[in-house]
Amino acid sequence: MPGSVEKLTENISYVTYSSASIDPEGTVDNEPIDFLWEGKRVIRQAKVSFSPITVYGYRPYDTALRRKQTANGEVAFTDSMKKIPVGKAFSAELTFDIGSDEMLLGMGQYEDGIYDERGKKEYLYESNMRIAIPFLVTTGNYGILIDSESAMVFSSEGNKISFKIECVRELRYYIFTGKDIRELISCYHHITGLPSMLPRWAFGYIQSKERYQSSAELLKVVDEFRSRNIPIDCIVQDWFSWEEGLWGEKKFDKKRYPDLPATVQKIHEDRVHFMVSIWPNMSTDSENYAEFKAEGLLLPNSNLYDAFKEDARNLYWKQTREEIMKSGTDALWCDNAEPFSDADWSGENKRTESERYRVVKEMSEKSMDPERLNSYGLYHAKGIYESWRRDIPEKRVVNLTRSGYTGIQRYGTILWSGDICATYDTLRRQIVEGIKMGLTGMPYWTLDIGGFFVVNDKYENRGCNESSHNPLWFWHGDYNDGVDDLGYRELYLRWLEFATFLPVFRSHGTDTPREPWQFGSKGDIFYDAIVSHIKLRYRLLPYLYSLGAMAHFKGEPIMRSPLLDFPDDPKVRKICDEYLLGPALLVAPVYTPMYYGPGSKEIKDSEKKRRVYLPEGTGWYDMYTGDHYEGGAYIDAAAPLDRIPVFVREGSIIPLSSDISYTDEKNGIPEVIEVYEGRDGSFTLYLDKGDGYSFEDGEYCNVALSYSEKEHKLSFSKSGSYDSFFPSPSPIHLPVHYRKRCG
Repeated sequence: MPGSVEKLTENISYVTYSSASIDPEGTVDNEPIDFLWEGKRVIRQAKVSFSPITVYGYRPYDTALRRKQTANGEVAFTDSMKKIPVGKAFSAELTFDIGSDEMLLGMGQYEDGIYDERGKKEYLYESNMRIAIPFLVTTGNYGILIDSESAMVFSSEGNKISFKIECVRELRYYIFTGKDIRELISCYHHITGLPSMLPRWAFGYIQSKERYQSSAELLKVVDEFRSRNIPIDCIVQDWFSWEEGLWGEKKFDKKRYPDLPATVQKIHEDRVHFMVSIWPNMSTDSENYAEFKAEGLLLPNSNLYDAFKEDARNLYWKQTREEIMKSGTDALWCDNAEPFSDADWSGENKRTESERYRVVKEMSEKSMDPERLNSYGLYHAKGIYESWRRDIPEKRVVNLTRSGYTGIQRYGTILWSGDICATYDTLRRQIVEGIKMGLTGMPYWTLDIGGFFVVNDKYENRGCNESSHNPLWFWHGDYNDGVDDLGYRELYLRWLEFATFLPVFRSHGTDTPREPWQFGSKGDIFYDAIVSHIKLRYRLLPYLYSLGAMAHFKGEPIMRSPLLDFPDDPKVRKICDEYLLGPALLVAPVYTPMYYGPGSKEIKDSEKKRRVYLPEGTGWYDMYTGDHYEGGAYIDAAAPLDRIPVFVREGSIIPLSSDISYTDEKNGIPEVIEVYEGRDGSFTLYLDKGDGYSFEDGEYCNVALSYSEKEHKLSFSKSGSYDSFFPSPSPIHLPVHYRKRCG
């Protein structure tokens, strides 16, 4: 038959339809293809169809570009274009027969907080707040990866699912089979690559806002953290580091940043790292733009560099390195990596989902090959990673990016959820979207603590230099007065408590300040709770960094759906507002107000509790009180303002740090090992230099920790060549605290 079906491994099959096997009318042999797990069919390719399409290029009648300021900075375009046929291709639709009971999960991160895609339609395209990755995992022993960079639409109805792919010249898809979701994610990494290992500092606290405006302000904020003894590991310079009118220029304004290397050196002397926001779109008045234009390395009809071309990626890095990286910058923030989302980000009213898909797709096609509409951010990240690895090997790549695609996890990336609003409903939906990213094979995910947009209709309080005062559908927080509103302070604190237990811990947003002291003074419950959670994050560092190693070496998710660890518990299928951070911690964020509403309106007589399901098959400890509960039941967990419910699984082993101010203060060495009694357990503590790539040559140490409930004993064994901390043959001596059952 025309579709070539092959086995890559016992668990991975792939099917290819090449242009040579499709006749000009799009006809192919539609004999069903069955995929088996342990001798039983788990999914069937029922039909594949192709429809011939003409691929068009767009040529401007007038080469002069119009310029416009948008939510994503300066964009350049022309309205006067000629549509020219440039080739032939196909649209394709894959239809599968599936079982009647499995959950349909993953496929990236969106806005709607939909966990199970069964009976749903999802538009897979890249935009602000959308990270589309066509990798579907299921509870039915199979997963599907569509090997296409095109925009597509997923649909589920009854026992059929389909992927409608807009443009292909050759179509390939993979079917993964396995005993559980963890095996399916492992198959995904077998095909697309394992996640990168981030530096240790990236697991600390990252302070950002829209935006710091000078070297003096950056240094003042860092000094304030240190003088207050609040831990911090990175401060972020958001957009407009360039001179006025030169959007996207990768050179700092010398009036506000007179000596960038000296500024970065002072930041480093305070044991803080520096992240800089860079953009793919450049002002047509800038030197960076002129260099790209002279080399013919811009996307057509735009002021964007052509990330699909290696020469353009090399030039983009050269410009980034000349000042930003040579000044000692430690991380890049590649904003606007889905550069045509402006088609959707305008107007008072939000379009329908199908209309949003259409307008972004149509605008993107005027500058990009329709086969590649979803992968600009992937190639953008690839260029940064490959050049950085070559030129700055002593620093691990850290790239915070708003968009990504299949395989981006191997390029040192942290994905974040875009410009979200400050509402409790958004907070609730973000929990779901973070879980979905873990299911999609993306271990490093984060968000803007407190929501990016805070103001509702008090337009004069908007940030981002926004002065139009026009209603905008995406700019609708619930708190016109920002940090002056006790309702916002409560929301921000709940968001920060949640983010304490995320893979990456980062505060950011517009409309209102974000530093801890903006929420009160020492002795105030908001301030004290923010600081205590930042310090809790640093206590957890040895555990978190070891989770990063598990992600890199084994592809293990960090933020995990309870389905991964408790697949046989039927009640877990409904749980999408709590998750596991690694194997030990069950986190239940609070996403309802309990103390104050908008306008500092006090909420009377609210119960300060949060209903939590504790999965069956194990016991659970309240992390704060030590109270013990049997699994398989719901409880009403205490949720006072200064904490959210967090439970520790029996048999867990958690290495904890002492009180430190930055991640490398004790080189990642734990102060104590906590063991939660009740059953046998194990955990691998990972140690290395914390930065650089010597670990790839074996310069790291794994300390295998094993607890025997019968013997009431924790044993240690060490492997690896990194002996700086625990030289052989001396035994490893770390204090051990045994948490006993109570309550």
